[in-house]
Amino acid sequence: MNPIEVQNLRKRYGTFDAVTDLSLSVPAGSVCGLLGPNGAGKSSTFKCLTGLARPTSGSISIAGGPPRAEMFNDVAFVPERSALYDNLTVGDHLTIARGSFPRYDERRASKMLEIFSLDAKKRVRKLSKGQRAAVGLAIAFAMRPTIMILDEPASGLDPIHQRAVLDLIIEAAANGAAVLFSSHNVGQVERAADRVAIVKNGRLVVDGELEDLREREKIVEAVFAGTPDERRFAADDRVRTVEVRGNVLRVHTLRETDALVADLERAGATSVTVQPQNLESLFFAAVEQPRPVTLEAD
Repeated sequence: MNPIEVQNLRKRYGTFDAVTDLSLSVPAGSVCGLLGPNGAGKSSTFKCLTGLARPTSGSISIAGGPPRAEMFNDVAFVPERSALYDNLTVGDHLTIARGSFPRYDERRASKMLEIFSLDAKKRVRKLSKGQRAAVGLAIAFAMRPTIMILDEPASGLDPIHQRAVLDLIIEAAANGAAVLFSSHNVGQVERAADRVAIVKNGRLVVDGELEDLREREKIVEAVFAGTPDERRFAADDRVRTVEVRGNVLRVHTLRETDALVADLERAGATSVTVQPQNLESLFFAAVEQPRPVTLEAD
């Protein structure tokens, strides 16, 4: 079983379904980037994974069992909003972590202070938002966890430290950790993740390995002499979305492109190019229309 396994998760608040029938797995040594618009259900999913909220239905297995207090010996969770003590110093927080987590590595903690430019003697109340986020991340990476759940880990950090976080995420996975992190920055996910999950209105609409998603979904761009007929291809079941910009028709397709290219040429296209999907295009295509994409293992 994978370190993180979610099956048919549903989380309801009153009459509102924040998460609906979400299934997701993250293998050891893998980074899964969770993307979605605001209110898509990302934070609710993380709360259920870490035991901060009780699922309405479905099952969660994390570190070999359901969410429980002792799993935090192996699991590092960094929430979007830092949970620190204002009157304590950065060093005080590291001292607490050293006594709390059996995997805590003091040398690595010192290295994290250096990487994130943190002063161990500085009190938390005097830290900026980005510095507070960095303290939580420093503790998480110093724990050397086997599972990491990171909610917007680069939020509030400057570009240099954002890059450092992504490098540390990649390093953690290379050393065998399973990492699940959310971000509003598609570029961050594209850089660090090998798997991608996209949620919309609480439902999973894209799930798969990033390279498979790039290769199996293509962008076909056709140039016409005049304005192309968007309606001709919008209802085609090979097509995910269609965009028209001037005399250029841009099609996101889920299937083999040769027949579609031939159809575009017969429709009057003067040139047709095919390219792999990038994550930004995939994200906007997924959240702007309802067709789900799930890549099954070969």
